[in-house]
Amino acid sequence: MKPILVINFKTYEKATGKQAVKLAKACEEVAKKTKTKIWLAVQIADIYRVSEAVKLPVFSEHVDYQEPDSFTGSILVEDVKDNGAIGTLLNHSEHRLKLDVIEKTIKRCKKVKLKTLVCAASVAEAKKIAKFKPDYIAYEAPSLIGTGRSISKFKHKTVKQFVEELKKIDKKIIPLTGAGVSNGEDVKAAIDLGTHGALLASAVTKAKNPKKVLLDLVRLI
Repeated sequence: MKPILVINFKTYEKATGKQAVKLAKACEEVAKKTKTKIWLAVQIADIYRVSEAVKLPVFSEHVDYQEPDSFTGSILVEDVKDNGAIGTLLNHSEHRLKLDVIEKTIKRCKKVKLKTLVCAASVAEAKKIAKFKPDYIAYEAPSLIGTGRSISKFKHKTVKQFVEELKKIDKKIIPLTGAGVSNGEDVKAAIDLGTHGALLASAVTKAKNPKKVLLDLVRLI
């Protein structure tokens, strides 16, 4: 499997609305030029416009487990899929969920064949989440997010442990990692530790020249 780079657009101004499309196109250009896998996690309101503008896999930044009914404000899995998303990001450190909610949401996603990429703040949490059989688990140390201090360098032993523990539970779950990932060396280090890629945001979404940053991020994979 080729390494995956997942760009979380979050709610940054440069990654919202029309700017989200612009950033998505930059990601697609780099993906085509370098023949690498780049996936996009975007705001709910931007799923349709981004998925229509590029051919890269698009993930929703979140979904809820509610069934179609009178649940004003809930984000239905059927809706994000119908608008072009192939998967969803869950339990990011900025949008934490209880374990029972994670389990219910993964089950709902499986029903409509929406992929699940679930974040874990620790190896212990990753092991609990793995029992729900998501498609991907990304180990992210909350203290390193947005710092430029890469998890693959500053917590390399824990990343390696995460990969090993995940294999013991379910080899089908694909391990990713993130937090502070800023350059090609950080991504390469993550892959060398046994992950299949990285989840990152600010290094790209806040960059003056996102394309240049992206080219650096993928140059060693």
